[in-house]
Amino acid sequence: MTRKRKRLLAVLGLVSGLGIATALVLSAFNDNLVFFHSPSDVADKQLPAGRLFRLGGLVEQGSVKKDGLITDFIVTDLRATLPVRYTGILPDLFREGQGVVANGRLDAQGRFVATEVLAKHDENYMPPEVAEALKKSGQWHEKSGDHSKLVKPGS
Repeated sequence: MTRKRKRLLAVLGLVSGLGIATALVLSAFNDNLVFFHSPSDVADKQLPAGRLFRLGGLVEQGSVKKDGLITDFIVTDLRATLPVRYTGILPDLFREGQGVVANGRLDAQGRFVATEVLAKHDENYMPPEVAEALKKSGQWHEKSGDHSKLVKPGS
């Protein structure tokens, strides 16, 4: 085997190894990537059951129902709503009318089954993803950032 052929095989082996390593890294990254969606996004995109994502919005007034550690509630962005079920202890600041971000999956019935629920941490804070979703739906008051003044369309 000539030196030129050996060098060519070494370069091809190196390029192949880099390609395989890149494919493995991208595959692992894609498996761990969690997208944020508002209830409107979920309704518009018809996400498949079982796909992990973050859901953000406001906890709808009068929607929280507890049965032991199981809590059912509705998350809204004031355009669409999505029922959520969470099993576990909720954060102390979780309450109706407040911003929330939940990690989980849609089940076969179209309900979001949360594995983690994050609540806002002071009265002026809104999770950035939730604020952006409310801005897209035209429900965010930019001057004050106060979501307590949000009004459902048509009311």
